[in-house]
Amino acid sequence: MYNKILIANRGEIALRVIRACREMGIKSVAVFSEADELSLHTKFADEAVCIGPGPSKLSYLNTQAILTAAEVTNADAIHPGYGFLAENADFADMCKKHNVDFIGPDGDMIRSMGDKASAKETMKAAGVPVIPGSQGILKSALEARSMADEMGYPVILKATAGGGGRGMRVVYRAEDIAMFYGMAQAESGTAFGNDGLYLEKYIENPRHIEVQLIGDSHGNVYSLGERECSIQRRHQKLMEESPSAVVNETLRAAMSSAAVAGAKRVNYVGAGTIEFLLDKHGNFYFMEMNTRIQVEHTVSEEVTGVDIVREQIKCHSGDKLPDWLATLKLRGHSIECRINAEDPAKNFMPSPVLIESVHFPGGRGIRVDSHIYSGYQIPPHYDSMLAKLVVHAPNRPQAIERMIGALKEFIIEGPKTTIPFHIQLLENERIRKGKFDTHFLESFKYDPSRE
Repeated sequence: MYNKILIANRGEIALRVIRACREMGIKSVAVFSEADELSLHTKFADEAVCIGPGPSKLSYLNTQAILTAAEVTNADAIHPGYGFLAENADFADMCKKHNVDFIGPDGDMIRSMGDKASAKETMKAAGVPVIPGSQGILKSALEARSMADEMGYPVILKATAGGGGRGMRVVYRAEDIAMFYGMAQAESGTAFGNDGLYLEKYIENPRHIEVQLIGDSHGNVYSLGERECSIQRRHQKLMEESPSAVVNETLRAAMSSAAVAGAKRVNYVGAGTIEFLLDKHGNFYFMEMNTRIQVEHTVSEEVTGVDIVREQIKCHSGDKLPDWLATLKLRGHSIECRINAEDPAKNFMPSPVLIESVHFPGGRGIRVDSHIYSGYQIPPHYDSMLAKLVVHAPNRPQAIERMIGALKEFIIEGPKTTIPFHIQLLENERIRKGKFDTHFLESFKYDPSRE
């Protein structure tokens, strides 16, 4: 087991890893930018090292500064959390070169799963259902047109190195292929330094379902059930829940089996997620693999009782996963709302101001993962998430009511937040009945007068 872990991240996920380390008897090292000097993760870690100015490029993405911090503190492992360097293959390679364990996959695996075309072929070979589409990177708009004509419209052009909805275009007519091909290619080249595109059949009215996985170095991979992640804005998730309202035991077993087969195909170790698109007929298709801990891992923890971060650390240190995970059953229902410093009445404009006061909700089945406090100045350099509000209840209707109550009890004075947005969302009849897809927010009308 590790003696000391450096957490190459900030905010709530840094605190989450610090707490796991404390419970495991592992010393922790926090790194922080000058903008985060007063952040809670710097106070609760055993050691803290400043790694540069506020902007991410100069601090949390500064690989040399982070490796130097690991060296001077004698850390024997680095936990990247999510975001920043969590799926940076070069950084994983650098850690190995410097004899520091990277708590995540090796660089080659990150590269293979980060390239969507390559990942799709790998999963297809493992027997995982994939969306019909191009074999590898498209050579031209003409090739895209020919394939689209054959498989039928609508189709979607995707950046092979994409993420966050960039480099993606849905095409409903053959005559639009060339125009959208050029637009997606230009956007991908600018955003990722890679203008490679591939083509897929576009799944209309899909749901975004992901399966949480955990694997060890002894060949064991287990599913921790699925999460519903269809409530998203511009391909960014706002609310997640487990289990999904539309996944029955038969479908859950099929999705879990496919996800485990895919992870075993690449000898996956640690915490990871395979994301699927689920169509209205109950067919599911591989979308991508996330080779890291997810923001929404908390809802899976609540319905399984598994400390995913703890097991992730143990797996990378060489421990074997417990056998009882093979027969794990989900218990109750969990929902997570991401509380962001954004104004939902103004197209979710960031609100990086001083938090004058804060009151966290409490009571049975309520969990708050957060790094904020009264007097905390929200830095403008990073993601706007202030907290993850998570509830657990015996069933979905009770979980919804518990979440609404917790949101109404959650007080943050100073910045605008998404709290009132989430309340209205959960009061919506389609949400309550589980009748939504990834396009739900395109038609959802938020009423600022009800704040």
